[in-house]
Amino acid sequence: MADFSLGSKARAAGYRLRAFDSIGSTTAEAVAAAAAGDAGGIWFVATEQTAGRGRRGRVWVHTPGNLAATLLIVPDADPALAATLGFVAGVAIGAALDAVLPAGTVKIGLDGADGLGGRSRVALKWPNDVLADGAKLVGIGLEATKRDDGRHAIAIGIGVNVVAAPTDLPYPATSLAELGVTRSAQDVFEALSDAWVEAFRLWDDGRGIGDVLKRWRASAAGIGAEVAVNQNGAIVRGIFETIDDAGRLIVRANDDSRIAITAGDVHFGATASARS
Repeated sequence: MADFSLGSKARAAGYRLRAFDSIGSTTAEAVAAAAAGDAGGIWFVATEQTAGRGRRGRVWVHTPGNLAATLLIVPDADPALAATLGFVAGVAIGAALDAVLPAGTVKIGLDGADGLGGRSRVALKWPNDVLADGAKLVGIGLEATKRDDGRHAIAIGIGVNVVAAPTDLPYPATSLAELGVTRSAQDVFEALSDAWVEAFRLWDDGRGIGDVLKRWRASAAGIGAEVAVNQNGAIVRGIFETIDDAGRLIVRANDDSRIAITAGDVHFGATASARS
């Protein structure tokens, strides 16, 4: 069995853990647990995942030694707020990476657009990614399941490129190893499990989403830069102005109108400027 353990804060908060050397999908395992009536507050973690799934039905490519983790929770919150848990996860993994990365590991923001002025070692990319040196380091995905009692269980999947990054992707990706960081998936998970406790408490069953988004914005690269959002083939271009209190990406178009984006693939900097 894989040598994972929860951090001290996660243990004190009552979280549970199921760890695997290899599994088809940690998210599928979490969804199955929800269907079986699990009350939530449990992490499913593996160092090898053979049938992972990412956002919008994409394949979640996984290399043995990377981290695949899914947290199952059953929040006491309006289901409409469930999507904002992606921002909670972003804040948590950002804090976890800050804890395990040496100072100065990450030099620039995403796609070459350093909206943070070099102040942060990791950058959060809307809606659910973490990037380093302009390349994807972490992916986050949410899956909701309605339980028999009417409540919604949320499976929050987090994949971290620890030892290697996929090479056959349509966007750049990196890993902790490529950044010169020698840390294990177990190290990252322990930091993540503790950081989640604080971020989730801040969320406060949705009542604290404003505070979560404030922290998320503070780590968001690309604010004030050119942005292009691909919405199923339709491209929206403009300036990335902010993330509003509902978690939507606000784009200021050339005619000064403001467009609220709820979903799409985002590109900044030189990629956003390309017209082809």
